[in-house]
Amino acid sequence: MQDQYSVEDLLHLMSQLRNPNGGCPWDLKQTFSSIVPSTIEEAYEVAEAIELEDFEHLHEELGDLLFQVIFYSQLGREQGHFDFSRIVDTLVRKLVRRHPHVFPSGELYGENGSSAMDEAQVKQNWDAIKAEERNAKGESGVLAGVTAGLPALTRAAKLQKRASQVGFDWPDITGVLDKIEEEIAELREAIATGDREHAGEELGDLLFSCVNAARHLKVDPESALRQCNRKFERRFGAVEAALRTDGRGPEDASLQELDRLWERAKDIERQDSDR
Repeated sequence: MQDQYSVEDLLHLMSQLRNPNGGCPWDLKQTFSSIVPSTIEEAYEVAEAIELEDFEHLHEELGDLLFQVIFYSQLGREQGHFDFSRIVDTLVRKLVRRHPHVFPSGELYGENGSSAMDEAQVKQNWDAIKAEERNAKGESGVLAGVTAGLPALTRAAKLQKRASQVGFDWPDITGVLDKIEEEIAELREAIATGDREHAGEELGDLLFSCVNAARHLKVDPESALRQCNRKFERRFGAVEAALRTDGRGPEDASLQELDRLWERAKDIERQDSDR
């Protein structure tokens, strides 16, 4: 066995998994569309490992995500669309093009950059180059190219960011918070009418405004919600653990008792964090 495998070994492994003669039946029946859910799941597992600072397992999660790219490259090669080498070549060329301050000659191994650009200037330059690329693809308009398949919170943040680049934005978070309060009032009115469709629309407006608040706070809304989900799981788990001491479950407790145990779980967390 080799001391350490390489990307070439991984590409060979993938070709063997897809080999009609002796390959893996599961891998052989997969298509571009069928493995998309796995790709999304693997990306979120990478994000979770990073957020939990689980560096012991992060390299494994990154490997799982890389395997998705390898899988797509194999499918692309089989169907004559592209292969892994083309994926890498396209990526390198794009990154060289988007970093002229690092590669002023436009070549990967050319003259090193000497531009003293700060982070804001680099970001402005990056956005301008990406806009040029979108125009070259025929994607016109400020909001063009924001992928519809993104998670809704992430896509909302990207749409708002694009609009803000042309001045369509609140000057500070105060206006955003006022807008959130306005949307809450409108949601209450919609609920009072009993019109679920209208209420759903107003709820969407409220969520969109909350994403705007996250953007002004420079907080990723997806990460914030994932963190909140973990907090909810942790606290509800503490509620269940407290009830199990009496041989009961949440379904055996009143709402008042559940609320009391929930508040106790919050207090314990606060005390632990203060230590």
